[in-house]
Amino acid sequence: MSFKNTPANIVIFGGFGDLAWRKLIPAFYNLYISGYLPDKFAIYGVHYQGLPEGAYEKHMLEGVNLFSRRGKAKAAEWKKFTDNLYFFQGDFTIDETYSRLKATLDENDKKWKTRATRLLYYSVAPSFIEVISNSVSKHNIASQRDKDRIVVEKPFGTDLASAKALNDLLNTLFYENQIYRIDHYLGKEVVQNIAAFRFANYIFEPLWNNKFIDQIQISVTESVSVGTRGSYYDKSGALRDMVQNHLLQLLSLVAMECPGNYDAEDIRKQKVKVLKKVRPFTTATAIQDVVRAQYTRGEVKGKEQVGYKEETNVARSSTTETYVAMKVWIDNSRWKGVPFYLRTGKSLEKQSSVIVVQFKDSPHKIFKDDVVPNRLVISIQPEQKISLLFEGKVPGLEMKLKPLEMDFSYHDSFIEEAPEAYETLLLDALEGDATQFIRADQVETAWSIVMPILNAWSKEKGDMKKYKAGSWGPKEADELIKEGKIKWLMLPEETKTTKKK
Repeated sequence: MSFKNTPANIVIFGGFGDLAWRKLIPAFYNLYISGYLPDKFAIYGVHYQGLPEGAYEKHMLEGVNLFSRRGKAKAAEWKKFTDNLYFFQGDFTIDETYSRLKATLDENDKKWKTRATRLLYYSVAPSFIEVISNSVSKHNIASQRDKDRIVVEKPFGTDLASAKALNDLLNTLFYENQIYRIDHYLGKEVVQNIAAFRFANYIFEPLWNNKFIDQIQISVTESVSVGTRGSYYDKSGALRDMVQNHLLQLLSLVAMECPGNYDAEDIRKQKVKVLKKVRPFTTATAIQDVVRAQYTRGEVKGKEQVGYKEETNVARSSTTETYVAMKVWIDNSRWKGVPFYLRTGKSLEKQSSVIVVQFKDSPHKIFKDDVVPNRLVISIQPEQKISLLFEGKVPGLEMKLKPLEMDFSYHDSFIEEAPEAYETLLLDALEGDATQFIRADQVETAWSIVMPILNAWSKEKGDMKKYKAGSWGPKEADELIKEGKIKWLMLPEETKTTKKK
């Protein structure tokens, strides 16, 4: 039976929340109008408060109109979509909610004359995961291993111990192949293209090692401030919120060995293997090779920005970092001796996600102006392009060199519009493809990498650096990377025009 002919019951716990409004319902709507959802499906948004008739559909339409990549919904298409969209009032903490939900899903199975796929999305605060999981298990809502999936949003734990406890809970109640730990970065087109770029193009694979590569940078920078998320962020910080998941996911994609096949288990096995080879941080290296900082009052994109400690719901004595830069070593035969520089932060000059692979300098220095090493720059957002920087001769009578670029741009190369990350990941989950999702041991390995840093910081509370909002970060981060005789890089053309702090 094809996927299109397999009905689906989709349940969003937290179905009236911000994530459902901005991302999930727009993604499901786009999948529907593109013909990717099954012919028979139902989406239930579970929320503890009651709503007036039609209020749920109206609110979700506002989200689609504001955030969908396709713009405003067409009335006829939205009407057909909402014929399958339902508000389900229910308190997560009481049995009656789950008994009614089970009866509803069973009734759909009866109506459709087959057991439908069940996708249960936990768009909730981490504190609700345990009660929802226990209740779903108790009421046999996700009892079929090959048909039922549990999608869990980050943060997946707040440290190694809590991540292990959460894994133990979920694996006690469900099978591992039912659990889809989601990191939306893995659904982005350019991120998915990293594997294709590396393993489908033999021109690069022989060079992808410490013999030819000098260093690798991974930057995920944000111009937005903490904003209204202060109550969450002040308990989290950049290391937990970004490095432990997004940046280490990108590192594993860039550094992993070629999997035996393009399937979920082979790919995730290689990601875990490379993360396990990351050199453990000691108390000394956690201070020496990691920079943490907070933004202070400044100006971002022409608008005044208050300092982090002035943000709503942030403690005035907060020691939570909004910026992290770090040097990471991978102790295996492919990468031994190659530093990986990672950085992320809020209230920076520009929002951008970029991977820079810097190759070693030319061994044949026969040209006096051969001064720029080859670089491969993978821009995940906002540019969605891959650039190769190389030296070429300037036209004229003299032998004069100039850095040049070869570009691949999604915008220029494809007519098709790239789907949003959540569209890709939700469709994968419905189809039972876990390739772009995170396995239990991968989560725990990532936490084990950052735990020594968190422990060292808990002892060194006075080591917080500062940077002005709207800058590229603290000077200490520049000093960290200068040890590698380089600076933080973006796209090639930006390295010439980036303003200094």
